[in-house]
Amino acid sequence: MGKAEYKVEGGKLVRAQVWLSGKMIQKVKLTGDFFIHPEVFLDELEVALQGCMLDEKVLTYFIRDFAAKNHVVLLGVSPEDFARCIVMAGEA
Repeated sequence: MGKAEYKVEGGKLVRAQVWLSGKMIQKVKLTGDFFIHPEVFLDELEVALQGCMLDEKVLTYFIRDFAAKNHVVLLGVSPEDFARCIVMAGEA
């Protein structure tokens, strides 16, 4: 398991714990001081990321698309920020 913290522009903090099988995400846990509406999105995203490749561009696209399909509002954090922190944790 790898862990990472990433401070985004504007001061918010994203934390990720990532379990991998090769370069594939088995499990991910995301926390931090950002705001998401609806709040259940984070749990749903963590499940949806299982089986995704540990690649920042792929993850950014996936998270952006998943958020748009679920009408999610992200405040203080972007799909790119989540993807960057996940990759940092996976490489730790």
